[in-house]
Amino acid sequence: MEPVGSPLTAIYTYPRSTAPKLLPAISAMASSCKDRFPYYLLPQNSNLPWMSNTYYKPTAINQTLAPLSKSFKGMTASKKLPLIPNKPTFITRYTPDDWCRSNLTNYKEAETYQHDAECLRVDNVHMIEDKYQQTEKTQGENTKSLGIRANDIGFWKSELCLELDEMLKETNALTDVKKQLERALAETEPLLQIAQECLLQREKRMGIDRVHDDVEKELFIEVDVIRSCRERIQQCLDLVKAQLVSNRVAQHELEKDLANKQAAHHIDDKCYNLKNTSDGISYYQGVERVDATISVLESWSKFKYDNILHSQCERAASAKLRDRSKDLLVVTANEMRCQFNKVNVAFANRVAETADAKSKIQSHLVKTLQEIYQMEMNVEAIKKAMRDQGPPFRVAQTRLDERTWRPNMELCRDPAQLRLVNEVHEIDETVQSLEQRLRDTEDNLQMLFHAKSVLQYELAVKANSLLIDQEKCMGIRKTFPSIARLMGSV
Repeated sequence: MEPVGSPLTAIYTYPRSTAPKLLPAISAMASSCKDRFPYYLLPQNSNLPWMSNTYYKPTAINQTLAPLSKSFKGMTASKKLPLIPNKPTFITRYTPDDWCRSNLTNYKEAETYQHDAECLRVDNVHMIEDKYQQTEKTQGENTKSLGIRANDIGFWKSELCLELDEMLKETNALTDVKKQLERALAETEPLLQIAQECLLQREKRMGIDRVHDDVEKELFIEVDVIRSCRERIQQCLDLVKAQLVSNRVAQHELEKDLANKQAAHHIDDKCYNLKNTSDGISYYQGVERVDATISVLESWSKFKYDNILHSQCERAASAKLRDRSKDLLVVTANEMRCQFNKVNVAFANRVAETADAKSKIQSHLVKTLQEIYQMEMNVEAIKKAMRDQGPPFRVAQTRLDERTWRPNMELCRDPAQLRLVNEVHEIDETVQSLEQRLRDTEDNLQMLFHAKSVLQYELAVKANSLLIDQEKCMGIRKTFPSIARLMGSV
């Protein structure tokens, strides 16, 4: 027999009687089982406190004789187990002590589990708080780091902006010097042509006038000076163009670096301002394993240092070349001006009186041209004044016409009617006076044109009287722009 309180085994060593088909009488049941139900009659969702389901499975099997095991080979057929009577009986599987011990065991296990659960719950709360604080601290440190990084980028962005502004100013200044050099080079071309033309024209002198005088000597010197100045200006212009290319390369690098830093500053500032409640935050699985960086802090710092240093070097070279170019312009302008003055003095000694008369005629011609311009502007002003009288004149006449439609006694010659009539007459008189003044002005303008033609004719006469020195030589020299333009452009 199995010990009391343990489940029965599935193999029996003695024959078992079949389960009765009917339940025993109610009076035969023990008082402790009156309120109990068999396991197979319990609802499916009921759970027994501590017995496993395997205990009840053998009861559902038809009880038959079990096969003999190997341990009972010596038993003879005459030694048969006594048969269990067919009368239904209740086999007690557990004792009350077992029941109490089972309950106590369950209580202790439940208390143990409750204590463990409470400890685990407290640990979980502490762990959650610690992890939250750690996460918050880490996020704050990263936010601070992003802020520092954004400030660093902002600082170097401002430095790049300052350097870029300085480079732009230097490039613009060097561009102005380049234009001055080109203008000076262009201004020297007519001067060289004039000097050569003077030499060619003086070859047309006849007789005793074909002498190697001071004018001819100074003209030869002037040609050599202009050619030397042009060569030096051209060489300096080539250097300026090459320096401008270098400046633009450095400027391009600065602009590119500045654009990158502006984009990076915008991104880092956006990341710095992101919070847990911000819009646009999302999960990006595996992004922490992506390393898209192409530089480290040292290479990043060296890159910006190199850009700024390269720009500063190019800017210093540009400033040095700019000063050199300005000095060259001043020197060449002074040389050409001095030689130009010497040639002019030599010519002036021969044609002083004729040149003075021509100068006076030119002065009067300039004044006449200015007066013609002023009179033409005055004519346009008078015509505009006449046109301006048109709208008031039409308004007054329209008012008079509208007032003729007044009914019956309302056609009154009131003060308004009289003032409108006077207004029409005044405007008409004003237009007539303006027309008369326009005719007078146009007549005066014609007289000025006549004076202009007379002065131009007299100037041509005086120019023709100067012959070769004044007409052929000094005449073309006076059409040359003043050397002060070379000095003024610096």
